[in-house]
Amino acid sequence: MLETLWLWFCRLFGRLLALLLILAGLAWALGELYYAWKFSGPVSSEEQIPPDEATLTRLIIEDAVRIVEQHRDNTRVLRDAHAKAHGCVKAEVQVLDDLDESLRHGVFSEPGHTWQAWMRLSNGNAYPQFDRARDARGMAIKLLEVPGEKLMKSPAHAGEQDFVMFNHPVFFVRDVAEYRSNFAAQADGKKVLAFLPSWDPRSWEIRHLIIALRTLAPAPESPVATTYNSIAPFKLGPHNIKYRVVPAPQHCPPYQLPEQNSALPNFLRNALYQQLSLDRAPACFELQVQRQNPQYYMPIEDTSVEWDEKIAPFESVARVSVPAQDFDSREQNLFCDNLSFNPWHALPEHRPIGGINRLRQAVYEAVSAYRHQRNAAP
Repeated sequence: MLETLWLWFCRLFGRLLALLLILAGLAWALGELYYAWKFSGPVSSEEQIPPDEATLTRLIIEDAVRIVEQHRDNTRVLRDAHAKAHGCVKAEVQVLDDLDESLRHGVFSEPGHTWQAWMRLSNGNAYPQFDRARDARGMAIKLLEVPGEKLMKSPAHAGEQDFVMFNHPVFFVRDVAEYRSNFAAQADGKKVLAFLPSWDPRSWEIRHLIIALRTLAPAPESPVATTYNSIAPFKLGPHNIKYRVVPAPQHCPPYQLPEQNSALPNFLRNALYQQLSLDRAPACFELQVQRQNPQYYMPIEDTSVEWDEKIAPFESVARVSVPAQDFDSREQNLFCDNLSFNPWHALPEHRPIGGINRLRQAVYEAVSAYRHQRNAAP
């Protein structure tokens, strides 16, 4: 009797499971068809600014200040994102000698020119946590002694050109309105409501929740062993572009990083220190750009959409090298913590575009000023 009942239950469970798998497959196929229809070109090659964006930006600044106060340590106010640095290192950015003439704009206008730079490598979270925790990872590059008038008029940043990136090709919000809703939920400690704000399924952002989960990836073996993306678009002279930095070990002497103990809280800093300071081995990258083709779905105002590399392949514009160096000193770490990176520290030829970049201009500046004031930092 029990055996017959068990077999009946197994058959019923198997049929239910098969039905659920079929329904899930159909839902996935319908989703793919929907997004194939929704994400079809052409798109605008110009910015489109919503009328309520300024109001939303002010609210986001208030939320960002709340977050930095929630996550401050005993003595210092930290960044509202990418609070934990693995290190600030000196770098060189050399424009390619044979760079295509159509890409020779701004800091890339002179083939062969080498810019001295600072590079900050970090985790993405607003609270310093163990490196083994799933997280985004960030890279920010600050070119030094860049002549020309900048988009932000601050004398402190008059000679700087910044590039700000993290290691995922898309962002988990599309625009400033969604960013406000998402960020407010996080500031209130209600992370579930960031993507499921109500009981109405029409308000759910399942696709963006999946992007966020993919962004929270396991740590790479080293901060210099992963690709970093701009996420949002920028100008490069007349072009609308996205950029990225990819590891290019072929440009460096052969090097194999010894296996790191990922159970240590700061193993990514240890990996960077092992390579640059102990083994005296440089790290090499290429800086690349991807030009928008507005005949296809490559939107400016939606950072949750990846531009198709098959249609618009990335093109290398410069080599980035991080020479062997000693960087893990108290003085340099404090200097690193006081650095401000902002994509609007830029020449007009590299103007940030799109809603998320417009938001960055106000939020980065406001949070940086607040942080430096509270920390009595230069």
